[in-house]
Amino acid sequence: MESRFEHLVCLTPDEFKRRSELSNFRWKLLAHGDSWFSFAAQRVDAHANLLEELVFSQPTLAVSCAGHHNALRRMVDLEGAPDFVRLLDGEVVWDGVLLSVGGNDLVAAAQVPASLPSGEITPLTLRLLRKQTEWGPPSAGVSRYFSEEGWATYCEYLRANLKHVLSLRDDGPNKGKPIFMHCYAVPTPRPAGAEDASGPWLYPALKAYAIPQADWAAMSRLMLSKLATLLKACAADKDGYPQLHVFDSTQVPIAPAALGSSGISGDWHNEIHLNHSGCFKIARAWSLHIEAVLSGKPLVAAAPTGGRGRRG
Repeated sequence: MESRFEHLVCLTPDEFKRRSELSNFRWKLLAHGDSWFSFAAQRVDAHANLLEELVFSQPTLAVSCAGHHNALRRMVDLEGAPDFVRLLDGEVVWDGVLLSVGGNDLVAAAQVPASLPSGEITPLTLRLLRKQTEWGPPSAGVSRYFSEEGWATYCEYLRANLKHVLSLRDDGPNKGKPIFMHCYAVPTPRPAGAEDASGPWLYPALKAYAIPQADWAAMSRLMLSKLATLLKACAADKDGYPQLHVFDSTQVPIAPAALGSSGISGDWHNEIHLNHSGCFKIARAWSLHIEAVLSGKPLVAAAPTGGRGRRG
């Protein structure tokens, strides 16, 4: 008999305070992260929310700090997220933690200009892209535009911050609880910003470094694939990153946006945010991985189906 899947019930920290009855939820999750998790009304209307498309075979609650106060912009901002830190270290014992982090840091690293305000060249250790005079041979493919020195700096930063998140978890009642992270789908660099006038993000960076437009899509895939490989390597290091579970979103078939498009295209609302169909595809696949860990059962092959998510 086919299981009946239910949408994740998402609450803000304030809504959670007012919720008196929690016994009907099989699993309770704490969530935090960037705009992929934010369900502030303007963000849900603007693009979509990965949390609201998660579904489980039993009633599941998530208290999301994403979009509450300021959306997470850097991993280190977790320290300045009072709701998240308080709830992680409070009286509630969560069944797991959902995190959407690392993507903004990657975008910020790609946006670092080749020259400092003083006119000096920015060291390669502090940027992800190379100027034309620094490009490698054509035989290297799009890797010729990429700063491995800068990538090493980024990797060191991300690993240190992940360890910090795990230490926050293990300093309180939620020690050893699973932390679930997703990777990011591969965006098409294009002139498609958000309704709040932010962005585009990768598009101006690649233009500033004079990277040929024909290589933009491959360059985006290189960077997002390297991030996915890094996150999965951390999760595979069970001693260094205990109970960290990473889902590789880059392997979910997502309809790409058309190069040069400026609005909704494929499964994308703007350059780096998915629309509802894109979130639906990734969340349905990720749900299976999360539930397999929470339930201690083997991962099932078929993805659940269903409509849009819902708030509590």
